[in-house]
Amino acid sequence: MWIADHWKDYEVLDASGGEKLERWGRYILVRPDPQVIWQTPHSHNGWKQKNGHYHRSAKGGGEWEFFHLPDEWSISYSLNAETALTFRLKPFSFKHTGLFPEQAVNWEWFSDLIHRQSYPEGKPVRVLNLFAYTGGATLAAAAAGAAVTHVDASKGMVSWARENALASGLENAPIRWLVDDCVKFVEREIRRGNKYEGIIMDPPSYGRGPKGEIWKMEENIWTFLQLTTQLLSKNALFFLVNSYTTGLQPAVLSYMMHTAIVKSFGGHVQAQEIGLPVTSSGLVLPCGAAGRWQRT
Repeated sequence: MWIADHWKDYEVLDASGGEKLERWGRYILVRPDPQVIWQTPHSHNGWKQKNGHYHRSAKGGGEWEFFHLPDEWSISYSLNAETALTFRLKPFSFKHTGLFPEQAVNWEWFSDLIHRQSYPEGKPVRVLNLFAYTGGATLAAAAAGAAVTHVDASKGMVSWARENALASGLENAPIRWLVDDCVKFVEREIRRGNKYEGIIMDPPSYGRGPKGEIWKMEENIWTFLQLTTQLLSKNALFFLVNSYTTGLQPAVLSYMMHTAIVKSFGGHVQAQEIGLPVTSSGLVLPCGAAGRWQRT
């Protein structure tokens, strides 16, 4: 398992009874987590000192209950000794805060690949970030020196990502911010003949595009993965696929990426669960899976 264990401003304090107790900077939140099927005593003081609690409804969805929690606040992540990324947080619909902390373990991986790549001056590594959400991966790639194309179907998420770029001192970084359906964007990029050295995709289990296009991970990911590999350049460095869909285990991601990428580009694939350490138990909370292809 790849574990995101370098956080200072975030930690999973405890997990029990379908919920996780998290510290986001100065504030403590309780949020649902379907992976937490065990029942252990709520002995950590944070359960009684929470600032926000998302209550899941039996009818679907749910709602937040707040206790002295500001509308917005920030936390930072040190990507390396010289670089810190800053993220604006704000609890919104369906339990989210605007950040998936477990992805930090992937940020470090591809940032290192970008940083070590040597191209002629003025020719940065080109990275495409699809389903880019609030820009964690975009900022990590840009901070490492890449020119990033950030694509998400939600105008609000792209605006939020730009706020994070500003907070991180990356407002002048070479980032293209695009509100677009990811599948249609990839199809147009293929017709244009554009290529990228790195591709990141973090598709939802289920989603809708700006014009109501339906995305279902299990039904669409293989076709989309095949399509998107056409955008890899001859000097491609990496391809990252994240999955929060239960049926897409690491072995499935590995098989797909071997078939779609390795046969054409060489290199090798690794796939693992990703997780976050739990302070109270010393164990690791699983948080989905990731498949990584890299040329060397």
